[in-house]
Amino acid sequence: MSRFRLFKFKLPYGIDWSLYLVPLLLSILGVVIIYSVTYSTKPATMVAQIIYLFFSLAIAIFLTFLDYRTLRGLSFFLYLIIVGLLIFVLVFGSHSYGASRWIDLGVFKLQPSELAKIIILLFLARFFAEKEEFKTTDILLLLGIVGLPIALILLQPDFGTAMVIFILLLTMLAFSKVPKFILIGLLLAMVIFAPVGWHFLKTYQKQRITTFINPSQDPYGSGYNVTQAKITVGSGGLFGQGIGKGTQIQLNFLPVAQTDFIFASIAESLGFVGSTILIILMIFLITRVVSLARLAKDAFGFYIAIGWAMVLAFQIFVNIGMNLGIMPVTGIPLPFVSSGGSSLLTNFAAIGILQSIYLRHRKITF
Repeated sequence: MSRFRLFKFKLPYGIDWSLYLVPLLLSILGVVIIYSVTYSTKPATMVAQIIYLFFSLAIAIFLTFLDYRTLRGLSFFLYLIIVGLLIFVLVFGSHSYGASRWIDLGVFKLQPSELAKIIILLFLARFFAEKEEFKTTDILLLLGIVGLPIALILLQPDFGTAMVIFILLLTMLAFSKVPKFILIGLLLAMVIFAPVGWHFLKTYQKQRITTFINPSQDPYGSGYNVTQAKITVGSGGLFGQGIGKGTQIQLNFLPVAQTDFIFASIAESLGFVGSTILIILMIFLITRVVSLARLAKDAFGFYIAIGWAMVLAFQIFVNIGMNLGIMPVTGIPLPFVSSGGSSLLTNFAAIGILQSIYLRHRKITF
């Protein structure tokens, strides 16, 4: 625990305020950038994001004071609910950009695949916390249970979120008592069957991968987004062009600048310095969550923290990577920053659960 001493604060009432402060700062930055991107075209987007932020904070506070161990008993019930919602969204969901990922509730569009991240995390944390020995049937059952929501998410299609959940599963396997040859076998199977999976990808998904390999192949078609994102990042220079003054953004060269490519929007507005501060805050948050896993006094809390640390790290790496042209475009949002109520709600719900683990880590005994 000493190596994480830098990130341990002496806090009143046992709350780790850094777990609130950093996500809140990131979210406020997101609201500001969303405003600078959409104020002339869709001003309601910023207002909606502020409402989502207040609601998400309320959820985080509620979960902070709810004993996280209560969620252990509810995890299977929550799993059944999310599977039901994923099926519902395929049949009755709202379509946008060629995908069916949202349930239109009138005042809010719910994206069940975002909620699936935290719910499947809770289910996996319970599964691995309760298992001392693993049989082949246990692993097959686990793969089936996690594979079902992944398959439903792929049908939407939402390849990015499916990858997040798959990485979460690999993380849990890596830190569990499951024999490591099973983890290696899964990785080998993924490599072997990748050519088969290629044939099941949608046309636009194939184009994203080929564009990543060769961005100049179709610069005005499938490669347009990535090309413009890199230009936008570069145009920010050292200190940026200022909020609401970025030429790439204001002239609408950069598509979906408030969601998938919000990092490029930040880079143009705040430059290299602002982007670096953002990345430092992200790294701090991930490190803090990892250190919380070390503080947790029960296996359930440990698996929640270590699993969510990897979810955060993977999403941040992929989102920033696709803005810089070093990762394929997958539609993964930048946590706490990108526009979207479901993503914000999920991330703050995770913060609330992590706070609950921190509050109770001195009171729990094995």
